[in-house]
Amino acid sequence: MHPKTRQILKTFEEINKIPRCSRHEEKITIWLQEWAKNKGFEVKTDAVNNVLIKAPATPGYENSPVIVMQGHMDMVCEKSKDSTHDFTRDPIRCVYDGDWLRGDGTSIGADNGIALAMGLVLAEAGKNGEIGHPPLELLFTVDEETGLTGVLGLEKGFIEGKILLNLDSEDEGVFIVGCAGGKNSRITLPLEWETFEYGKGCRFGLFKLVVEGLEGGHSGVEIHRQRANGIQLLARVFAGLQEQVGKECLRLVFLSGGSTHNAIPNFTDAFVALDRAKFKQVERLVSEFGKTFRSEYAKTDPDLVLRFMEVENGIVFENSEGKVTRKEAPANRAFSSGTEEKLLRLLLNLPHGVYRMSDRIPGLVETSNNLATVRTGETEIRIISSQRSSVMSRLAEITGKVEAGAKLAGAGIEHEAGYPAWEPDLESGLISRCRQVYLRTFKKEPEIEVVHAGLECGVIGSKCTCMEMISLGPTIKDPHSPAERILIPSVEKVWIFLENLLKSYR
Repeated sequence: MHPKTRQILKTFEEINKIPRCSRHEEKITIWLQEWAKNKGFEVKTDAVNNVLIKAPATPGYENSPVIVMQGHMDMVCEKSKDSTHDFTRDPIRCVYDGDWLRGDGTSIGADNGIALAMGLVLAEAGKNGEIGHPPLELLFTVDEETGLTGVLGLEKGFIEGKILLNLDSEDEGVFIVGCAGGKNSRITLPLEWETFEYGKGCRFGLFKLVVEGLEGGHSGVEIHRQRANGIQLLARVFAGLQEQVGKECLRLVFLSGGSTHNAIPNFTDAFVALDRAKFKQVERLVSEFGKTFRSEYAKTDPDLVLRFMEVENGIVFENSEGKVTRKEAPANRAFSSGTEEKLLRLLLNLPHGVYRMSDRIPGLVETSNNLATVRTGETEIRIISSQRSSVMSRLAEITGKVEAGAKLAGAGIEHEAGYPAWEPDLESGLISRCRQVYLRTFKKEPEIEVVHAGLECGVIGSKCTCMEMISLGPTIKDPHSPAERILIPSVEKVWIFLENLLKSYR
């Protein structure tokens, strides 16, 4: 293993000791500032807590252009259903598994903690005289995963450089030169309750219906894999059960699914009130639904599980943007039949998955939607839908469809500001330089791609005129899920490439 690879991984492990779920980057921000001051680097923050560390040019590179190396501090905090990990305080355990580094039942935060580690090691190596490089600006942003808050709040003049290397891509040997824009929509369906007796000694019992074991994953780069959506599966099951046993015998009490806007929901929990006389029938029907789903998703979600059991207490732990909250289903009441019908229609009707493929770039998803989360409140049911497209007019089109579906169900809807697409400039001098350096270094051509994910480059490019940008990074599989892992040999290749690229500016 290259000694710098070892140092990068060690630095990454140190970063993973610090809680940094999206919107909770305070501790990692402080840590980065202290690291910079201890190493003798200039460091500053802006109003939204983005961090900029400046590493001066090494001897011979004083007249070279400033290079911005950029990544985001936050991570998507996902864990398996049986994990007891607390992302607000527990260090993320790094498990070395052959050539791979993964978490212990949790996402590992390689997206995008590995960018922080690489940037810090590069700056330190230059200061120690181990490598040569132009002036560097290490730009580390907050809250990329839940809304690009950091780059959207980036102040004019905060960075000086006009050449940006974004280290937030997930396939070594692939250079990203364009990305999709996106917009999140928050749907609220008014929730009406009906008094309903269930529990011990009652005709009706409280039962839990669970969809779990799904692959989930990133709702941009993995939406084309057509993985199961836990929210829609549970809606299918519940609607099918009511049709078979009768709405008067099965009522919805509580519903919760998904964790964040940019993760395909890999689990959903529901509590239902069921006439105990119908238990055997429902148990059989749930088993049949399970077999059907496992057949439908045999390739994409082989570990899919559908469970149904009677419980005494309706307790569920909701993971929202890395924050775990204990929720309890209400006692002696259920959704009104009107609310139930509107909710099922809405969940089954909202688009999810690929909406349109690009007719200009073969194999590229142009437009998609992710039915991301559903939550039961006291007076409303809250749903998040996340739309993406590399064509802004099509982004408006799919957002309009989501809005129409919500309004037809009698729900309210609000749209977030969103973020712009990054249109590729294939004549860029930076792209040409990166291609040549990669070819000289590894004796093969890199791949040049546009991705269906939202990258910070789109916003940075809209704020900083005349900026040349490219995105790259080591190989990361299944980001935004407990199966997230990073290929260690790819970290070494990215380091070697970056070292040679920086040398080319002398």
